[in-house]
Amino acid sequence: MRDGAMAGSRSTRRRGTAATHLVLIAGAVVMVGPFIWELLTSLKTFSETTHLPLTFLPHRWQWSNYVRVFEQLPFRQMFLNTVLMAAGRTFAQLVFCSLAAYAFARMRFRGNNLLFGLFLSVLMVPSQLFLIPQYVIIQDLGWVNTLQGLIVPGMFSAFGTFLLRQFFLALPHDIEEAARLDGANAFQIFLRIALPLAKPGLLALTILTVLWSWNDLMYPLVVTTDPSAMPLSAGLATLQGEHFTDYSLLMAGSIMATAPMIVAFIILQRHFIQGIAFTGAKG
Repeated sequence: MRDGAMAGSRSTRRRGTAATHLVLIAGAVVMVGPFIWELLTSLKTFSETTHLPLTFLPHRWQWSNYVRVFEQLPFRQMFLNTVLMAAGRTFAQLVFCSLAAYAFARMRFRGNNLLFGLFLSVLMVPSQLFLIPQYVIIQDLGWVNTLQGLIVPGMFSAFGTFLLRQFFLALPHDIEEAARLDGANAFQIFLRIALPLAKPGLLALTILTVLWSWNDLMYPLVVTTDPSAMPLSAGLATLQGEHFTDYSLLMAGSIMATAPMIVAFIILQRHFIQGIAFTGAKG
């Protein structure tokens, strides 16, 4: 009787495992399907992209679509603008957010929780509401169609401060006390002890900021009108016309723009998942 119960339990576990895998496979198909369709569309002719019924595979593989992107857009300059914008925003956020997060997490001063609550309240405000004030400021500074105009408004993040604060809260107080006994000041403790221990959080913030900067569309469209000053997101948007859009060309440019982020995420996904998982270690 016991053997029968154990066999039934194993059978139930197998069915549960099979059902879990089926759900995961279905989810993977849903997630990867649009990317595969984008890749195949980038290799079709324009007539195939608009033909009804739609065809899944191209009749003739149009690799020349990728060459045409460089003819229609200053793609290399846009790619460089995107890299510089993402790097500038990411570096600035790592500096400013880590300093603010350490102060909120490890230093006690009057109004600490109130001020942190005000910081978090920024997350509840839609980013679109900042567009007009930001554009007015950028225009007054003469930064329209400039790299600094793209970087400066993204140099700080309330979410990044919250993310790193969770890591600093989880650090044991004994390490700080030992460092103070050795004569270290607050900045030395932050630089030499807290930052190395918060490496997973810093890496997670790096990946999130790079992804956000790489995909940012609304703000670059507002502050850049010169194609040579645009990042890739804004430049690709110009390929979509009011009455005519060459979808094969648009998809080819999108594939080239997203490829670096896909490769980076595949390489760093273990660190990214670890950083996000450790975020809620302590509230």
